Amino acid sequence: MTDAYLLAGRFGAAARLSPKALRLYAEQGLLVPARVDPATGYRYYAQEQVPRARLIARLRQLGLPVARIAWLVTLPPEALVLELRAWLRAQGERLAEQTEIVEAVARHAEGRPSAAVVVRDVAASKVLYRQKVIDVTKLDTVMAEAERDLRAHLRAHGVDADGPMNVHFHDELTRDSEGRVEVSIAYAGSVEPAADLCIRFRPALREAYIPASQEDAAFPQVLRLYDAVETWLDGHGLTSVDSPYEIYPGTGGAPFDVTYPINP
Repeated sequence: MTDAYLLAGRFGAAARLSPKALRLYAEQGLLVPARVDPATGYRYYAQEQVPRARLIARLRQLGLPVARIAWLVTLPPEALVLELRAWLRAQGERLAEQTEIVEAVARHAEGRPSAAVVVRDVAASKVLYRQKVIDVTKLDTVMAEAERDLRAHLRAHGVDADGPMNVHFHDELTRDSEGRVEVSIAYAGSVEPAADLCIRFRPALREAYIPASQEDAAFPQVLRLYDAVETWLDGHGLTSVDSPYEIYPGTGGAPFDVTYPINP
């Protein structure tokens, strides 16, 4: 063979890839030898394959799966950089979420609330609502669309539509898993349901809540408020009678209140 071709061992050393990695990438079509000697089975790689092999090695250091790397190495340099920077931002967001979740577990385990809980009484009312099954990335869009449709439907029936909006979280919502979310507005008067806009009666209850600051209004920071209310409930021997919800707008100019319903 000429100097244009390298045996697998020399090629792996030049590209910083182990023999095991070279075999794996060859089997998956990610980095196929330029030639395999039919008599000896020796694998030869072309010199011009070294830059691709080094790029693959670096991408594997990021923990990316082989299937994604196979797509990334086909991109032109500008597109590759854009994709990697977008991936890095997403990793940073995910790490921030995981950090807040760990801190929430720690606060709960240590029984230390992160904010003061307030209790108030709420009168019985009728509620117009819509439910959706979504992940957390779709939450803002679903909330905005539901609020628009709910208020428009109430106004169409001549009913006051300016009351606060409740967003109930019936299931856990994350970036990786979907859950059932309910957006509702309480009203007084006569309204008919329509399409996916439904009506139910909400009995009188008490609410344990914390107004969210601007700092805590975003996910995952908001988890510390849920944790604080749950810690307060546990400390007072209370349990929530339904799923928690956020009330928009919140008390005293807060973006929203994180709220747990309890028995009156």
